Amino acid sequence: MTKKVFWGALAAAGAAASIASADTLEDVKARGELICGTSTGLAGFSAPDANGRYEGFDVAYCRALAGAIFGDPDAVEFKPLTTTNRFSALSAGEVDVLARNTTWTLTRDVDLKNTFIGVNYYDGQGFMVPKELGVTSARELDGATVCIQTGTTTELNLADFFRANNISYEPVPIETNAEAQQQYLAGACDVYTTDASGLAATRASFEAPGEHVILPEIISKEPLGPLVRHGDDHWADIARWTLNALIAAEELGVTSANIDELAASTENPEIARLLGTEGNLGEMLGLSQDWAMNAVKAEGNYGEIFEKYIGEGTPIGLARGLNAQWTEGGLMYAPPFR
Repeated sequence: MTKKVFWGALAAAGAAASIASADTLEDVKARGELICGTSTGLAGFSAPDANGRYEGFDVAYCRALAGAIFGDPDAVEFKPLTTTNRFSALSAGEVDVLARNTTWTLTRDVDLKNTFIGVNYYDGQGFMVPKELGVTSARELDGATVCIQTGTTTELNLADFFRANNISYEPVPIETNAEAQQQYLAGACDVYTTDASGLAATRASFEAPGEHVILPEIISKEPLGPLVRHGDDHWADIARWTLNALIAAEELGVTSANIDELAASTENPEIARLLGTEGNLGEMLGLSQDWAMNAVKAEGNYGEIFEKYIGEGTPIGLARGLNAQWTEGGLMYAPPFR
């Protein structure tokens, strides 16, 4: 072996050892709270309420993760991040997990060195326009001005869609959903495009939501989900299996209302493993035996969280669709707890 090869191998081994020694869980425990990156404000997903307490579909995942680690869903700090600074904040260790309607792509996973731990919402890009424009299809938007968040997959999808349909547009770059809403309502752009769930959330916050139409075209696949940094498989496992616990709990009929009763009396072996009354899954993760039970207790199972914050009974009004359980024709599917 040449000296160059030897020292190269030694450096690679050192880098691998450094990555292997990373333990975000210990850092989080020492700090006494989880730091979760969220959006700068998206109704139903992540936004402060009148008392300044963060709530929403993505926020609930962070509370579940805090519950799994500390047994306390409130042991979490929320850090609002824009589309342009979210990845750098995660990479720099400013947040422990990012849960802010972020699309899982190859580049973000590999080149930006993130680890997506699953999908919590299957989405697609859509378009919203004022009803008074009389537009019924995105293919009628030739020459339109379009509000588009920079640094997003929607920016790229928009260019592809208009190019494929041989129509033109004028982009109006914005950084936050609040800015997009302001510009759109002020007439600075004819169209606002983002994930369809984001459009529904934005429209629900308008004084007159009925005056705005979400067009029928869905022009992309946008699998949204939480992510962590590369280099700490242990932390990724904890983040991943917390999400899986919420999804599995719904499938197994474990709810915030019956969870204590089931923990004491269930004869279903998978429920027993999930709730920690059988097996040693918590020990494998470096957590307490009731970690998943605490995660579900935070704000309920996946279905409860969905219906509470963004379901058809809320102002957001989203149907389950692809986000229904696999047993109900959707794509939500948790690997076995065994």
